[in-house]
Amino acid sequence: MARTVKIPATKYPVERFTLDNGLRVVLTPDRSAPVVGVAVVYDVGIRSEPEGRTGFAHLFEHLMFQGSENLEKLAHFRHVQGAGGSFNGSTHLDYTDYFEVLPAGALERALFLEADRMRGPRLTEENLRNQVDVVKEEIRVNVLNRPYGGFPWLKLPPVMFETFPNAHDGYGSFTDLESATVEDAQEFFAKYYASGNATLAVAGDFDVAATTKLIEAHFGDVPARPRPQLPDFAEAGLTAERRESYVDRLAPLPAVAAGYRVPDPIADFTGYLPYVVLAEVLTDGDASRLVERLVQRDRIVTSIGGYIGFMGDEYQVRNPTALLLQAHMPPGGDTGKVLRVVDEELDRLATGGLAPGELARTQARMATHLLRDTDAVLGRALPMAVLELQRGRPELLNELPRLVGEVTEAQVVAAAATLRPEGRATVEVVPGAHQ
Repeated sequence: MARTVKIPATKYPVERFTLDNGLRVVLTPDRSAPVVGVAVVYDVGIRSEPEGRTGFAHLFEHLMFQGSENLEKLAHFRHVQGAGGSFNGSTHLDYTDYFEVLPAGALERALFLEADRMRGPRLTEENLRNQVDVVKEEIRVNVLNRPYGGFPWLKLPPVMFETFPNAHDGYGSFTDLESATVEDAQEFFAKYYASGNATLAVAGDFDVAATTKLIEAHFGDVPARPRPQLPDFAEAGLTAERRESYVDRLAPLPAVAAGYRVPDPIADFTGYLPYVVLAEVLTDGDASRLVERLVQRDRIVTSIGGYIGFMGDEYQVRNPTALLLQAHMPPGGDTGKVLRVVDEELDRLATGGLAPGELARTQARMATHLLRDTDAVLGRALPMAVLELQRGRPELLNELPRLVGEVTEAQVVAAAATLRPEGRATVEVVPGAHQ
């Protein structure tokens, strides 16, 4: 019987409480460096946006930086950067986050800023039209005028899924974005940006008792609104392989992405974890299965990667999600051949098991990445906020390296055996450049 890997554990302290208005708070103090990370995460993402409003979750993230109840436009930027800090926000499939990293002495400033926009952003016609234009330009730069733009995170879901929440374009159509009104934005804020639909996390150099008082002072009077019910994301699994292709006029070379459904990452975390490890066994590093076979030996792809979640956030995503394989090919590359070789390697793993040391090497590397990522204050505040939001277990962040190390060879082999062609969705990029 293969031994599990002994992984060093983190012991970041976790304090949790909930304000009367429903805002959940996670505090994880660490006095080793005079820095704090503040994250506010709202339980609304691309999958929650209504039909006819594609791209609205991302558009709204932009609107949250255009001034708030007591602050004019650009004030947030000045207050954070003036204190020597940095800030940003991002939209994901299942949540939207906002965050600051600041010197410890500026903690109250970040709390004030986040509480002020939780009370109400400045939703004006001017701000809306301006940010619609900004988002449209972002789509032009990142998708429409970039080789492999939106591949595979925008291109694979409509092949793999049937329902609007899972299959639609998360960046949004220009038609939907342009038709958005201030009333739409106000309704979206009222429904999804409720204090009861959010989590605040603070990590770094602070006193718990004093910070609790500051949070109560700044967030306690944010009006309470009920937490909205999430849309139904349920989706039947595939019973036959689905393959589609599209011409990318800017792509110089062919590419292919394949997705396989995996167990529910929250309801069946024990069943899900072996797939996270499997993705790394298959593609992480020159010694990995698919890199060694497809890149080095057969030379039918120039690169291949594997990961879980269309946005690569394997521990911060709800069901349904998928294990993705993404490969770029040389000129004249044969997608069918690539997929056949992938099937061969999966079969070889499912029947022959892992080589000595293969699993331990992979788990050690995964644990190293997890430990390194949580070393920064934001690497604790952000994931703990999401873990609280989705699971009510922010302390899972401490446990992840150990849990990854406890996945057994038998579990990884069993996971590989489920990745069959009939359960696969693939999308192929046909190069259109210079033709």
